[in-house]
Amino acid sequence: MRHVANKWTKFEILLRHDGASKHVPAMRVYSSESLKAMLQQFSFVVAKPFIGTGGHLVVKIERAQGGYFLHYYGSKKRYGTFEGLVAALNRIRKGRQYMVQQGIHLTRIGGRPVDYRVKMVKTGRSWAIRAVVGRLARPGLFVTNICRGGTLMRGRDALRRTFPASLVRSKIATMVGVARTCTFLLESHFPGIGALGYDFGVDRQGRVWILEVNTNPH
Repeated sequence: MRHVANKWTKFEILLRHDGASKHVPAMRVYSSESLKAMLQQFSFVVAKPFIGTGGHLVVKIERAQGGYFLHYYGSKKRYGTFEGLVAALNRIRKGRQYMVQQGIHLTRIGGRPVDYRVKMVKTGRSWAIRAVVGRLARPGLFVTNICRGGTLMRGRDALRRTFPASLVRSKIATMVGVARTCTFLLESHFPGIGALGYDFGVDRQGRVWILEVNTNPH
């Protein structure tokens, strides 16, 4: 079964499609210039390595009065200058290629962010939805990964706790529909993939975003 580890490569494919690209947050290849531009445009951003799983080495950076906050695993540090922020991020990056992604204000349950994993598996010649689950971040963390202490929930139950019951079905239908479209696009570029895990975020306005695509989903 084929794996495509590079996050940026997968997003490049999705951005070429009008329907899929509407669900992709703004993003740039990391440089200090692109980070500065993104922080001028958005109140917070997420920086993540091109290659990595489980929320490993992912940081959240937010603008603050007279400086910036950098969230890394459970820690939150303030930097008074942009140069200080970049130096701290470079110590984490250690030369790895990173991307900077628009921060999404995810819906929350009990003050903790929640996102969704839609898993698709190929059986024979067709793809089937295997799971739609919610992942609730561990208290104090912004990443929802189960390996970082996140809590697994039924997708329907998580949505019911953040939206009126009348909207739950349409949110799941949107995620599943986008996942099917993206699967068609990705398989046409990367023949041989047999499983895909889509991480979706739903913001407080109810908009559905693709946060990440994994070809080796757990």
